[in-house]
Amino acid sequence: MNDLFKDFANAHAEQNGYLLAQTLSPVSPADQPHRLRAVLQSTNSHSVKGDIKHFIKTATSHKRSLDHDEVKGWVEVYASYWAAVGEIVAGESGKSTWTKVYDAWKELTSMLIRGYNNFGFEAWTIPCLYVVGKYLRLFAIKSDIERKRTAGDAPTGNALIQDDFDPEMETQSQLRDCEQHLKRIFTLCLNDRVTFKFYEGVLFFLEENYVEAEKHLVEAQGLCHKDAKQNMERILTYLIPCRLLTSHVLPTKALLEPYPRLQKLFLPLAQCIKKGDLRAFDIALQGGEEEFVKRRIYLTLERGRDIALRNLLRKVFIAGGYDDPKEGESEKVRRTRVPVVEFRAAICMGSGGELVDTDEVECLLANMIYKDLMKGYIARDRGIVVLSKKGAFPGTGV
Repeated sequence: MNDLFKDFANAHAEQNGYLLAQTLSPVSPADQPHRLRAVLQSTNSHSVKGDIKHFIKTATSHKRSLDHDEVKGWVEVYASYWAAVGEIVAGESGKSTWTKVYDAWKELTSMLIRGYNNFGFEAWTIPCLYVVGKYLRLFAIKSDIERKRTAGDAPTGNALIQDDFDPEMETQSQLRDCEQHLKRIFTLCLNDRVTFKFYEGVLFFLEENYVEAEKHLVEAQGLCHKDAKQNMERILTYLIPCRLLTSHVLPTKALLEPYPRLQKLFLPLAQCIKKGDLRAFDIALQGGEEEFVKRRIYLTLERGRDIALRNLLRKVFIAGGYDDPKEGESEKVRRTRVPVVEFRAAICMGSGGELVDTDEVECLLANMIYKDLMKGYIARDRGIVVLSKKGAFPGTGV
């Protein structure tokens, strides 16, 4: 067992769930073809738990230490693994059956699930559940096939291609029993899936891949329990800036009401963006700067100024009214040729009376067009902006 628990200790030191899962594999590694037999012969049924406890403590003594409950949980798991290995090795010489292997492996699965419920196994060890669950299903299938053969009812070609989970087939009793254990595994992992999706979303967020970030954060939000207020608050902290950039959706007062901290941070920004008040936006951003920087959302929220500017320019466009209808036309068409000076006046007012020169205004307008927040072009020789007759400000209805 020395090699087995050497890998166990390394996996715990590195918090490598996949390496740890390999120590519970019912198949010997390619570089250690006799590993299962060596594990079986290293102890006996009378002293297996004491020996495993000794191996775990010895292997981890100079690495990451485990607390008492964790050690106790892993002793139970590896004792069950040792018993299952005994049935597998016996089966190789015809002294056991797949049904006995399945029953022993089912006990291992139960012990592993109990480890998460009672002994505080950490989230990074979850790959162990996937490996054990995978082989539980395979052993169930082999057990059912073996039982059919023993009963003189070997599977025909048609039977082999039937659905594994056909409830009408009595001959698949082990597989249906396995299904219940697999459901326990996936039910157990619900909280961990919320955590995983959240951190996956945050990772994409920090990489500025906001579309993928929103996708994973929305999944986390959907899986999160309605009463887990703190978890939901963490998710919304990143989901709100994501939606601001991907779909220009602002958080509503009703959404933020259960979360006073988020309401204090995001509601002033949302109101400023909606009004197109650039000066108030800058003040609100500065007011929450410390918290925004701490959460690494400051630079993302800063881009919300473009949405505020878009809304301000849109107001100028709407205030311009409609062109006089041409002969034979009954449908009203908004004025699409807007003087740059009108946009300049609006930007100066929105900036709290701060004067902004024409070149800077044209630069801001060009940036709006480049980012597809406004459709049109700047005619500098005539000092006007020619906007699209349809969808001058995409996604806003005008």
